Amino acid sequence: MNYRSFDHLSADTQEWIVDLPDDLDLIVGIPRSGMLVSNLLSLHLNLPMTDIDGLRAGRLLQTGERYDGEFDISEFSKILVVDDTVYTGNEMTNAQATIDGLNLSADVYYGAVYVDDGSERFVDTYAQTLAFPRVFEWNMMHHDFLTESCVDLDGILCRDPTPEENDDGPNYREFITAADPISVPSVTIGKIVTCRLEKYRSETAAWLDEHGIEYDELVMMQYPDKATRVAAGNHGEYKAEVYRSSDAKLFIESSHSQARTIAMQTSKPVYSKEQNRMLQQGYLNRVARNGQMSIEAVKSDPLRYVEQFRSDPVDFVKRASSVFF
Repeated sequence: MNYRSFDHLSADTQEWIVDLPDDLDLIVGIPRSGMLVSNLLSLHLNLPMTDIDGLRAGRLLQTGERYDGEFDISEFSKILVVDDTVYTGNEMTNAQATIDGLNLSADVYYGAVYVDDGSERFVDTYAQTLAFPRVFEWNMMHHDFLTESCVDLDGILCRDPTPEENDDGPNYREFITAADPISVPSVTIGKIVTCRLEKYRSETAAWLDEHGIEYDELVMMQYPDKATRVAAGNHGEYKAEVYRSSDAKLFIESSHSQARTIAMQTSKPVYSKEQNRMLQQGYLNRVARNGQMSIEAVKSDPLRYVEQFRSDPVDFVKRASSVFF
């Protein structure tokens, strides 16, 4: 599972600049995600920008130099049309057809930050080849891949309750009834996997329905009360079992410690919102190379790791940092 964050996009776009055609004088973004790239390029290159409709109407959306908001297309001689990614090539091909119909005298180039193997043919320039499957921070909750994913609820779809709200009583019922969503996916979620207790199913289902969050399955913990759930302390293990026994290809988790447990126990990709990173096989291999140094391993045999620290503290800290941080 290839993942790119906003930070990746910014860095990759900046590196791409050296390979762009010289003397560009206008950046055109393909809505919606291409506008992220056009904004970055416009700022880095101090160039005006617009979108496809703006190009047709002679309207600038954002500028480097100061313009009056409208322009004559003849003012520009070298235009770059950009998107964040190219996979099937449909969006880029449609953009090219639209712009060809404008009969511009300017030289027009087409580019994307990320292309799939084989989709390079749709563009004149690109930053990186990034194979599918891939997900991005900016479209993760609206990607078709969500139908094949497990998704945490608190911390992903809505905020976590405060300690005062999390009383396993009237305050908690008020929270799960009235909390505002922080993300409303535009596609159906495969499985919502939450540590909320089964006794709160009706309130949870009503909240999801109220906010238009569609899903195929809602999986909840079976403990009778919060105290029993806390005593069990198996939040990550429970989610890992659901994920492992499903056909889901991604787990989107708010807690990094739980995400790490899920990844370790399933060997399947897990997105950690807390650290904004994808935990997958490379991460698991690194843990293995470091002698299975995980929180779970340290808990099970603390004296072993105390001895390792005493024998070579510098090496121990390096290995621990590569796994835990």
